Amino acid sequence: MTKKERFASITEWFSINMPVAESELHFENPFQLLVAVILSAQCTDKRVNLTTPAIFAKFPDAESMAAASFDDLFPLVKSISYPNNKTHHLIEMSKKLISDFGGEVPSDIDDLMTLPGVGRKTANVIASIVYDKPVIAVDTHVFRVAHRLGLSDGKTPEAVEKDLEAGFPLENRARAHHWLILHGRYVCTARNPKCETCGLQPLCKYYKETK
Repeated sequence: MTKKERFASITEWFSINMPVAESELHFENPFQLLVAVILSAQCTDKRVNLTTPAIFAKFPDAESMAAASFDDLFPLVKSISYPNNKTHHLIEMSKKLISDFGGEVPSDIDDLMTLPGVGRKTANVIASIVYDKPVIAVDTHVFRVAHRLGLSDGKTPEAVEKDLEAGFPLENRARAHHWLILHGRYVCTARNPKCETCGLQPLCKYYKETK
């Protein structure tokens, strides 16, 4: 099977079996999504969703969060992994949104990456979900699933991102990001992947090599 055929077959399977694929983070606007994605680094979406309602109630926009002190925000963030760093990042990110972007979340990936706490993965998530840009954010789930399915052998997230964006057509890239994340979260787990019940088993390079 060629790489092109592999991408086509996997796209077809996901289109049929996971026609709706969306972020599991709860948000109502771009600022809330940006906050949630920053908090989600090395933390589960479930934990983030338990935490953000209180944060958004007290700090609903960049203006209010930019005016917050560390001691104002930290108690609401402390249940998240790396709460000290993330509290600082959220406040400084909000200040930069105000000073550089009029309080609005920018659409350009390079602009997004100038915000404290925002790396390429987070920038791609925002650009994809909010602005429907044809980019694929590569987190640990996407990185793992892409390798196991034989979609990429890239050694870095950036290399995997390049392979996935070359393989998935423009109209499917936003969904492909969620396809791979959700598949990695619930089926193709890091430990004890559910290979025996996985519908992608016939297409899976990892299964053929290890089972």
